[in-house]
Amino acid sequence: MLTLNESTYNTTLTNNSVVLVDFWAPWCGPCKSVIPLVEAISEEYKGSAVFGKVNIDDYSDVALDLGIRSIPTLVLFKNGKPVDRLNGQSINANAIKEMLNAYIE
Repeated sequence: MLTLNESTYNTTLTNNSVVLVDFWAPWCGPCKSVIPLVEAISEEYKGSAVFGKVNIDDYSDVALDLGIRSIPTLVLFKNGKPVDRLNGQSINANAIKEMLNAYIE
């Protein structure tokens, strides 16, 4: 899973068809439990999707641009545009896989 910053965020979205981004913060307990889940799923989908994470404390502008009001939030991008998202209690392995499968060709 890539750690994205202001410069790598846009490049990653532009250069990949399907990108799942985990918006998190180090002080967020639920975020810490989601990261290993997303990392495990990223191994299953290697070659089909790119996975990254954005620390909203470091890059709050990105989260604000997407209207992210709570974390953890996972945003799925297809061809550089946000197409789906999961947040809070709705984040589980099945929900993530269903979201990915809907957009992977």
